Amino acid sequence: MSALTLSGQGKPSRRGLAVLVWLCAILVAAWLAGRAAERWALSDLRRGARSAIGLQVGVLLAEMQKQASLPLALAADPEVAAAVGPDPGRDLLDRVDRRLAQVAAATGSAVIYVIRADGLTVAASNAGEDRSFVGRDYGFRPYFKQALAGGAGSQFALGTVSGRPGLYLARRIGAGTGVVVVKVEFDAVEAAWRVAREVTFVTDARGIVLVTSEPNWRFDTLHAVDAAERARIEAGQEFGAARLERLPIYPVAGEPDVVRIGRGSVPASTAIQSQAPVPGTDWQLRTLTPVGSAVERERLQAWIIAALVTALAGYGLFTLADRGRRTRARLAEAAARRAELESSVEARTRALRETNAQLRAEIAERQRAEAERERLGRELAQAGRLAALGQFAASMAHEINQPLAAIRSYADNAAILIRRGRGEDAAENAAAIGRLTDRIAGLTRQLKGFARRASPRREPVSLREVVANALELVAARAAALQVLLEADRPAPELRVLGDGPRLEQVLVNLLQNAIDAVAGRAEARVCLRLVESGERVAIEVADTGPGIPAEVCGQVFDAFFTTKADGLGLGLAISRGIVEDCGGNLILAGGDGAGTVFRMELIRAADAVPSVGKPVGATP
Repeated sequence: MSALTLSGQGKPSRRGLAVLVWLCAILVAAWLAGRAAERWALSDLRRGARSAIGLQVGVLLAEMQKQASLPLALAADPEVAAAVGPDPGRDLLDRVDRRLAQVAAATGSAVIYVIRADGLTVAASNAGEDRSFVGRDYGFRPYFKQALAGGAGSQFALGTVSGRPGLYLARRIGAGTGVVVVKVEFDAVEAAWRVAREVTFVTDARGIVLVTSEPNWRFDTLHAVDAAERARIEAGQEFGAARLERLPIYPVAGEPDVVRIGRGSVPASTAIQSQAPVPGTDWQLRTLTPVGSAVERERLQAWIIAALVTALAGYGLFTLADRGRRTRARLAEAAARRAELESSVEARTRALRETNAQLRAEIAERQRAEAERERLGRELAQAGRLAALGQFAASMAHEINQPLAAIRSYADNAAILIRRGRGEDAAENAAAIGRLTDRIAGLTRQLKGFARRASPRREPVSLREVVANALELVAARAAALQVLLEADRPAPELRVLGDGPRLEQVLVNLLQNAIDAVAGRAEARVCLRLVESGERVAIEVADTGPGIPAEVCGQVFDAFFTTKADGLGLGLAISRGIVEDCGGNLILAGGDGAGTVFRMELIRAADAVPSVGKPVGATP
C-alpha cells in the first residue's frame, strides 16, 4: 500500500518535470532563434543596402551624365564663341540668350550662361529675368578658373544669385576667350531619395554633404573642417553662410557599419551605414538604413516560430510513424501512375517523332522555296535597275558629249600652240583635257556601279556617297527637263546600314519618279531632305507635282501598279524590298494634294551630325 502511494505520488512529479523541461526547451529555442533572426535581419539589411546604394549611384550618375556633354557642345558653337569675341553685337547676344534658354528648357538644366575671359557674364538662359546672370562677375569661382586653365572645370556650390545648390560644369571656349557653364540641380534626385525609407546623401572629398534626402543636413560635414579650408570655401563663396557643422552620426562599438543617428530631442536611432564612390568624381554616396523596426519584427517572428515548432515537435514524433505508412502508400500509388505515364509518353513520343520527320521535310521544302524567292527577287531588282538605267542613259550621253567636244577643241588648239612653240600654253590645254577625261570616267563609273548586280548585304555605308552618286546620275536628266533639284548634303561621317549600290538604286528610282511628276510644270522642283531621329536616319524625296490620288495611295507599292503610260509598276515594289532588306522602311509620307513625299528610313551605323548644302543640279 505504501509502495502504491509512492508510485502514485511520483507520477505527477515526473509529469511536472517533463512539462518544466519542455517549457525550458521552448524558452531556449526562442532565445536562440531570436539571436539568429537578429543576425539574419542585419545581413538582409546589409545586402539590401548594398543593392540599393548601387541603384542610387546609378540615378545620380544618370542625372549628371545627361548634362555632361552639353558644355562641350555649346563651347564649339560658332555663335557662342562669337559672343565672347572682341565686339559682339546686341542682336548676336540676344540670339545666344534665346538659344541657351531653349537648350536649358529641352535638357532640364537649371541655367546655362557664357562668361568672358575677364569673368563677366555676357549671355545666359535666364536673361531678362529679375535674377539674370548677365553682367555679373564670376571670375572668383573655382570652376571658372579651372576651365580657363585646363579646358574643363566643375564645382558643387550654392548659387550666389539664386541661392540654390547645384553642380556647375564649365568648358573653355576656343583658346580661352571665355567659358560656357551649365548648372545641374538635383531636386528630382533628392525627391526620389526621400520616398525611400533610407537616409541618402553625397559627400565630397572633404566630407561635406552636397546632395541629400535630409535638407537640414546640406553642407554639414562628417568631420571637422580646419580653418584654412573654411577660409578657402568662404573665398570661393561655395556654400554661402553655411556653418559646416558635424553630422549627428556616431559609431557603435563592435559594429563597424552600424551607427546611431541623433535627432535633437528625438531618441537616437540605429542604422546601417553603406557607402559607394560616384564614378568620375571624388564624391561618396552614403545611405543610412534603419534597423530598429526590422530587427524587432524579425526577432518577434523568430520567437513565435521557435515556440510553435518546439511545441509541435512532440506531436510530430507521435505522428511520424503514421506519416511513414501513408508515405509508403503514396509512393506505391505514384509508382503505378508513373508506369502508366511512361507507357503513354512512349506512345506519344513515337507519334511526335513521325510528326517531326514530316515537319523537317516541310521545312527543307520551305527553305528551298525561300531561297528561290530571294533569287527571283534579286533578279527582279536587277531588272528594275537596268530599266531605270535606260531612262537616264540619253541625258547622260548629253553630259558626255559636252566634255568630248571640249577635248577636241583643246586638242586642236594644243597642236597649233606646239607648232608655234608655245609649250606652256599647250601644257595647260593638255591638263584641261585630263580633267575632262576624269569627268567622263566619273560619269561612266557611276553608270557601271549602278548597273552591276548587287548582293543582299548589310554593312555601314557612307550616306553622303550614296546621295552624291544618285544625284550625279539624275542631274543631267533634271537639267534637260528644266527641273530644279535641291538636296541636303549629309555629313561625311554619317553612315547607315545597307548595301550602297542598292540604296543608290532606290534613291535614283525615287528621284526619277519625282522628276517625271514635275516635268513640264511651272516652278518644277524636286527636294531631297535629310531627317535624323535617334538611331534612325530618314531621306525624304518631295516634288511639286500634282500628287497621288487618295484612292490609290494604298496601291503605290503593289507590284505591276503604275500611273505612267509606259511604266512597268515594279520600281516602288522593288525599292521597298531593298530598303526592308537593309533593315529600314519605305513609305508614302504625303501625296494627297500638291506634291508627293516618299520617306526612306534607315538604321544609323555611327553618330553623325548632318549639314545642309546648297541646291544642286539644273535651274529652270
